[in-house]
Amino acid sequence: MQVLVLNSGSSSIKFQLFSMPAETILCSGLIERIGMDDAKFIYKTEKDAIEHITAIYNHKQGLELLAHQLLDNETGIIKSASDIDIVGHRVVQGGARFKETTEITQWAKDNIKDLFSLAPLHNPANFEGIEVAEAIFPSAKQVAVFDTAFHQSIPEHAYRYAIPNNLLTEHKIRMYGFHGTSHKYVSEQAIHYLGKKESKIISIHLGNGCSITAIKNGKAVDHSMGLTPLDGLIMGTRSGDIDPSVIFHLASKLNYSLNEINTLLQKKSGMLGLTGFSDLREIEIEAAKGNRDCLLALQMNTYRIKKYIGSYAAILNGLDAIVFTAGIGENSELMRSMVCTDLDFLGIEIDSEKNKERSKHLRAINTDQSKVKILIIPTNEELEIAKQSVQLFEN
Repeated sequence: MQVLVLNSGSSSIKFQLFSMPAETILCSGLIERIGMDDAKFIYKTEKDAIEHITAIYNHKQGLELLAHQLLDNETGIIKSASDIDIVGHRVVQGGARFKETTEITQWAKDNIKDLFSLAPLHNPANFEGIEVAEAIFPSAKQVAVFDTAFHQSIPEHAYRYAIPNNLLTEHKIRMYGFHGTSHKYVSEQAIHYLGKKESKIISIHLGNGCSITAIKNGKAVDHSMGLTPLDGLIMGTRSGDIDPSVIFHLASKLNYSLNEINTLLQKKSGMLGLTGFSDLREIEIEAAKGNRDCLLALQMNTYRIKKYIGSYAAILNGLDAIVFTAGIGENSELMRSMVCTDLDFLGIEIDSEKNKERSKHLRAINTDQSKVKILIIPTNEELEIAKQSVQLFEN
């Protein structure tokens, strides 16, 4: 069985084609910097590695480029669109309607579309991926795996907002949580590494989108994102935590429209708003040159993460491990160092030499004396999506 997994982020598409149930990767790749003239397309198979820079202005264009590559006579991996049995899609917001992996029907599509306002950078891209995949692979079963599903275990006292009850009961306004597929995957890897039946873990997913989850005995108990992926940590273009009164001030005093405020907080804030750059690699380079805005943005970013670590350690009443994952978490030595410095009162002590090592595998970067394990675990949301997609039709 061949399962194509599409993981559409706000400005990227990660993809992998698996032979299941063997979990063999037939091809993999990444389209990043979507919306830019210098977007990057990366495609790898056992015998080929293709990488080129091209203008990709939206997710539809990126997915069409991927489909063309998969079917290429010389470097493609399939001979016909009918070779794909299942297409598994990451869908960010499932709201209260989707609590588990779901086969995509018209009802599912209508409901995913209805949730656009709760994940404006993601659900439209996820939906576009579904529609393009339906057109290109018409014989394949289409499956949605929801970021919000892993967070269904978060207790009511944590997911509710202190607003009138009817806004929850009638309109389902609450914290849902995101990046659940990633947090689930890496937390399971961490639990296996720890070898403990009971565990207290903080999972830190750092990419263009960032989130942090408190996980007790394999179940999410709190999370930084809320009703939408805008809340919580400072991100590439999203503000993260902000006083709601700022929105009223922008509207009443500075005459911003609601659409302008939404665009400001979703697409023009975060590291981009602070520095002019949304890519952390560029920010770190500029910071090393002494760029004050970039230095301050890194301090703000890691300060916010440390605040969450402290609060989640209190919620968990202890801590066995913290996990860094996703593009920044796995690759930024500087961010990991800044986050873990001066947390020794929690038993978190980073080994600077181990932190410099590069690897594609799980590794511990804490000192021998550290009471808390500091783990780097490469996330594999695509494999998790493939497994859940296949399981849907086995049950």
